[in-house]
Formats: sequence, structure tokens, C-alpha cells
Amino acid sequence: MLTQLQKFGGFMAGMVIPNIGAILAWGLITAFFIPTGWTPNESLSELVGPIIVYLLPVLIGFTGGKMVYGHRGGVMGAITTMGIVIGADFELASGATGDPPQFLGAMLVGPLAAWIIMKIDESFQDKVPVGFEMLYNNFSAGILGFVLAILGKLIIGPIMAAIATIFGNLVEWVTDAGLLPLADIPIEVGKVLFLNNAINHGVLGPLGVADTAETGRSIYFLLETNPGPGLGLLLAYWFAGKGLAKLSAPGAIVIHFFGGIHEVYFPYILMHPIMILSVWAGGILADIIFVIFDAGLTATPSPGSIFAYLAVIPRGQHFGVLLGVAAAAAAAFVVGTLLLRISPVKEREGTEDMIGTMPGIPTGA
Repeated sequence: MLTQLQKFGGFMAGMVIPNIGAILAWGLITAFFIPTGWTPNESLSELVGPIIVYLLPVLIGFTGGKMVYGHRGGVMGAITTMGIVIGADFELASGATGDPPQFLGAMLVGPLAAWIIMKIDESFQDKVPVGFEMLYNNFSAGILGFVLAILGKLIIGPIMAAIATIFGNLVEWVTDAGLLPLADIPIEVGKVLFLNNAINHGVLGPLGVADTAETGRSIYFLLETNPGPGLGLLLAYWFAGKGLAKLSAPGAIVIHFFGGIHEVYFPYILMHPIMILSVWAGGILADIIFVIFDAGLTATPSPGSIFAYLAVIPRGQHFGVLLGVAAAAAAAFVVGTLLLRISPVKEREGTEDMIGTMPGIPTGA
């Protein structure tokens, strides 16, 4: 089972790692140009939404399809991903709505769409008359893409949205039940699904505003925005990781911790799912410290950078808040380093091994 999990992690890494540069580019655009960024620019900030909602999932879907069946498979993966992107609207019990970026959906349907077109080609290509090969190639891909995009829009997209809704409502239930440290478990899972904004502004934000009206501060503003767990995770990759994940970690640290763009560390968990234990360890420890010191912020730090934290820490709360951030980073780093030592990320080798285990897909396809 451990071997299969490692192969699966390698396969996931193969879809994410080639697109880290695009994710970092989006992170820089966001950090600089959103209204609360370093150099706000209304015109350039218009790039932020379309890149995260459309471009990045389609790139991942294309990469996953290409890994299975070359460029032809990549095209099918991209088309199917576009279908689920359009179909994945969600609404939480709190009333928050949105279009969650479909990274996870892309990683599921990209390889699947490529596998389907590959099996169709295996069945029909040898029967195509000479001179009609291009006609078959174009129309088979076009017709299948037509079908898969519709299925993605009407069936797969809503399923992925339902999963996202479940996680968002789970966070709301845990916080309402008073189990704040345990709230980090669904929060981090939801963040990896790129639901961080829905969870923060749709669930925790309103709770924090009500809390602040009574006490002048709120712990709810600390739960999702804490940059400590992500910092520890990225430090672990920098210290104990390999390949492109290790090389890209320093840049991701700057964008995440100082720029407040948490999305840049999510792919590092998607490429090696066991690493979610790292951010869980950091987040739960930080939340326990926040509870012990009765810590809180006066408003939501946006974006969730250390600079934004310093701007909204009320007088007398600096020790508890900053201790929680530091403890989260330390715990996530220690646990993440141990995990990477025990179960290192397998990049290209792991990807090929995983492909070789899929039915009908030869190694190196």
C-alpha cells in the first residue's frame, strides 16, 4: 500500500511540478496587484481571477493527459477540465458562493480523458482506411471532447462542487461546536482544494466580525490565514525535498510568507498528499497556542502575510499571535522533514511507475 501511495504521489507530482512556474507567476501577480497587494493596480489585477480559475487548472489537466497519451491526450484532458471548471459552482450553508479553482478536478479528469481517447484509438485506428487518418484523428478527438466537456459541465463539475461544499460546511460546523484546534483539519483540506477564500470570507470572517464587535478581537481571523504551517511545509521541501520542488521552494516561501499568497503551497501538498500531515501538525499546535493565550486579530489579514498580521494585531496580543505563527512553522517543518525523509517525493520515476500500473497504459506512454 505504501508503494502504491508513493507511486500515486509521484503521478500527482508529475502533473503539478511542470506547472509550478505558472503558479508562482500567478502568485507574484496577485501579491503585487490586488487592492491589498504591494503595488495595487486595478487593471493588472484583472489577470488574477482568470488565471487561477481557468488557466492553471487547464494547464494541469493538459499535463495529466499528456503524461498518459502524449499531446493528443493532453488536449482531451484540457477540454474535459474546462467542462468541470465551468460546472463547479458551489454555495455554503453560510451563503458564501463562488467558483473554486478545479486543481483537484483537473488532476482526476485529465489522465482519465487521455486514457479514454487512447482506448478508442487502440480499437479503431487500425481500421481507418488509408488517406483518412487525419480525418479520423480530428473528428474522433473533436467528438469525444464535445462529449467529455458536456459531462464535465453537467456531472463531474457539480460533483466536485459538492465535495467543496461539504468541506466548507464542515469547517463551519467544527467552529460552531467550539473545537477550534480541530478546525484546522477541514480547513487545510479545503485550502488544498483552493477553497481558502470561501472558508475565510464566507465562514470564519462573519464569525470574526461578530466576535470583534464584542471583545475587540477574534481568534477566527487566525484560523485560516496563519502563514506558519505553509512556511514550515515549504521550508521542509527546501531542506529535505528533491528536484524542482526543492528548487522552487525558496521563491514560494517569499510569495507565501511575505506576500500572503497561500495558494502557492497547495500544489506541494497535492504532489505528495501525505504532506498534509505537516500543515495539520502546524495548524493544530498554533490553534492550541491561540486558545491558551486568548489571542486574536482585529480584522482579517488580507492577504495572509506576516506584514498583514502585524498590521491587525491588537495591543498586548503580539506574543500569543507571533508565538502561534512561529510554533506552526516549526511543527510543520519538523513533521514535513520527517515525512520527506521517510517517503520522499518521486518525480519522474514515480510518474512513470504509476503510469505503468494503469490498465492498458504502457510505461513511458
